[in-house]
Amino acid sequence: MMNDTQLLRYSRHILLPEIGVAGQQQLLDSQVLIIGLGGLGSPVAMYLASSGVGHLRICDDDNVDISNLQRQILHNSQQLGQSKVNSARQHLLGLNPEVQITCFEQRLTGERLRAEVAKADVVVDCTDNLAGRLEINAAAVATRTPLVMGAAIRMEGQISVFSNRSSTTPCYHCLYGQARDIQETCTQSGVLSPLVGVIGSMQALETLKLLLNVGENLVGKLLIFDAFRMEWQTIRLKKHPKCAVCASQ
Repeated sequence: MMNDTQLLRYSRHILLPEIGVAGQQQLLDSQVLIIGLGGLGSPVAMYLASSGVGHLRICDDDNVDISNLQRQILHNSQQLGQSKVNSARQHLLGLNPEVQITCFEQRLTGERLRAEVAKADVVVDCTDNLAGRLEINAAAVATRTPLVMGAAIRMEGQISVFSNRSSTTPCYHCLYGQARDIQETCTQSGVLSPLVGVIGSMQALETLKLLLNVGENLVGKLLIFDAFRMEWQTIRLKKHPKCAVCASQ
């Protein structure tokens, strides 16, 4: 049951007929695993914390570097050299001290990754490593956990949602499983700073909709944003009948 302070903090959510008191309580009772606390993970974590998602599990094995500060708005100049999870925790508790935060200052892999994914209501992939993304997807498929994926490089962003609860919807491996030799990062190619804010904010939005079970989501769709031309494109995705990860689901 929410107290008076919470009712005031989340009043703009509660006013929405799609959320109300019951929906806000549902957010407070939810937990989300955010993997990656860089350009995408920054707005994701900030919006989920401020929205009242009760338990955020945040994962990153990197430290804050001066080159991060152009786009990774969770961190600041006073936190250079700190681990990103500790830097993020300080910022998020400043936004909302009522949020429970569990930190993983290492890369989750194997059975540990699967176990942590299984605990989450939604997993948000904010990484920039294809091999890591494929492993996160495999864990999400195995545990039937919804996965919200975002990516941004140069002046183009992508976002999609993989429900992993239906035998007819695709997984991330259906889309990119054969692209192991095609990999770029913003370290190599650069990225426009507000672009990660756009995509990360949309990842947070899709995560909240999944937790609340409201509206339409991006399951079976890949949304591509061309920031240079200010154009959006939607591509319909199909389940790969011989996908090595989800075909047996």
